[in-house]
Amino acid sequence: MTTQSNKTEPKKAQSKSKYHHGNLREDLILASVNIINQEGIDGLSLRKLAEQLGVSRMAPYHHFKDKNALLAAVALQGFERLSVLLNGVFKEDIPLIEQLRKAVKDYLRFAIEHPTQYDLMFGSKLWNGDQFEDFQRQAKDCFRLYVTLFEQLKSQKLLSDNEDPLRLSQLLWATLHGLAKLTEEGLFSMANSLDDITDYALKRFEDSLTITA
Repeated sequence: MTTQSNKTEPKKAQSKSKYHHGNLREDLILASVNIINQEGIDGLSLRKLAEQLGVSRMAPYHHFKDKNALLAAVALQGFERLSVLLNGVFKEDIPLIEQLRKAVKDYLRFAIEHPTQYDLMFGSKLWNGDQFEDFQRQAKDCFRLYVTLFEQLKSQKLLSDNEDPLRLSQLLWATLHGLAKLTEEGLFSMANSLDDITDYALKRFEDSLTITA
């Protein structure tokens, strides 16, 4: 009896220590980002994550009810990272138009460096319905940063009075998304090609808005 008890006790302790992983939710998201960058979304599973992080197979389900919930968290993290990037630009002590130019190029750099996560951020599965409200709210907050910038440009009389900051932001984001996707598909395979067309698009954008400074 005593011998059997001594044999089973270490197993219980080991199982418990495996389950009580540090910040498991964040680790699951970070590991998911790495997996989808290397293997794509189809290569991701909660079981694979559990094995990779050394936790029980059921542990991830205490944070995400299924793979779709996990993917929504990965996409949300992408918008969080993009928001931090853009906020850093908008806080720089440089003219607003320079902030706009830098924000455009930083956005494209993010999309190109994280193509699979970027695709997930704009996938229809996460945008249909209200199942992933937290994700959608974070995405809209990120977009709102561009609207705020255009509102500031307008308040400083750098845009004509009849311009709509919301519509301009939507037009800009659509342009950036198109450039990012065309680059991902290989249509702009040379870095200088993307730089040239981005500069050209910015110039046409600025000219059409009658920016005077």
